[in-house]
Amino acid sequence: MQYRVNKRTGDRVSEIGFGSAYLFEAGMEEGVRALETAVEGGINYFDLAAGDARAFPIWGAALSPVRKQVLFQIHFGADYSKGGYGWSLALEDVKRSVDWQLRQLKTDYVDYGFIHCQDERSDWEQYQKNGVYAYLCSLREQGVVKHLGLSSHTPAVIQTILDEAPIDMLMFSVNPAYDYGQGEYANGSVDERSAVYRRCEAEGVGISVMKPFSGGQLLDAKQSPFGRALNPYQCIQYCLDKPGVLTVLPGAADTEQVKKLLGYYAAPAEEKDYAVIGSFAPPQASGKCVYCGHCRPCPMGIDVGLVNKYYDLARAGDPLAAEHYRSLEINASACVGCGHCDSRCPFSVAQSQRMREIRAYFG
Repeated sequence: MQYRVNKRTGDRVSEIGFGSAYLFEAGMEEGVRALETAVEGGINYFDLAAGDARAFPIWGAALSPVRKQVLFQIHFGADYSKGGYGWSLALEDVKRSVDWQLRQLKTDYVDYGFIHCQDERSDWEQYQKNGVYAYLCSLREQGVVKHLGLSSHTPAVIQTILDEAPIDMLMFSVNPAYDYGQGEYANGSVDERSAVYRRCEAEGVGISVMKPFSGGQLLDAKQSPFGRALNPYQCIQYCLDKPGVLTVLPGAADTEQVKKLLGYYAAPAEEKDYAVIGSFAPPQASGKCVYCGHCRPCPMGIDVGLVNKYYDLARAGDPLAAEHYRSLEINASACVGCGHCDSRCPFSVAQSQRMREIRAYFG
């Protein structure tokens, strides 16, 4: 397992986390075994927006013995009073739900308390009007909630709440389908979604990724909007290459699925190479670097993807991006314009021209 640090909180977060939507299907014995396998494999970040209330006793049994080693993101607005997952913006419902979740989890604190499922501006207005946000903040002041999070599928709403609340972690739906305008939660344009990634990186807001497989559709050629299946490791790599992303949260329902996810690190590079999505990219995505590294190796030793990332982040306002760029042993100034990267880029980026642009920008 590899880890990334949340710049705002200092938490060391596993690159692969655990999504909870399907865990209840496993039952107690197998569910506990799956969670123990996840912890043994180095997973330390768990999303608790469960698909059903039956998941919570499983979490409590498996993770309470290692509570100090793991991080929970708990959603203020997820309601399990009827057994299945529900959503409520009513303050008393939220209070009852959070209290119940903490008892089931056998814990007295929340690592990341999430402003839950804010997909419309009206959701955020209601969340504040009903006092749910004030309640979440009061628990943060008491130390019951350590950090604030936000879950949303909508870039415009994310930008608004980032302007108005001190968010430490964003849960956002990230995958090639949504980024390219395909699927139920494909909200926002290519540029609007890219702006979220870059702002989070620039401001130190970590991103935990939900729906990395687009609800499983990307793994099935018959359901994929592209008419072609990707494998789980391609999807995970795609997410981890996005600015701001700390952890990817695929759902797992049993031990074998957990082991499959943990196999990401042992998989060969070609199994993680998602360059094929360049052939799916819509016109508005063409010519924009996604930092996939498919242009490697550069004959001059330039990490073209990383140089592009620092350039984009610097332009987005990241105060450290220029410093990181200048600390590179080899940067855009070494480019000789050979065109090797241009010919290999699956996203039709004129990288040699970009290198001249980047060299001029940084001086």
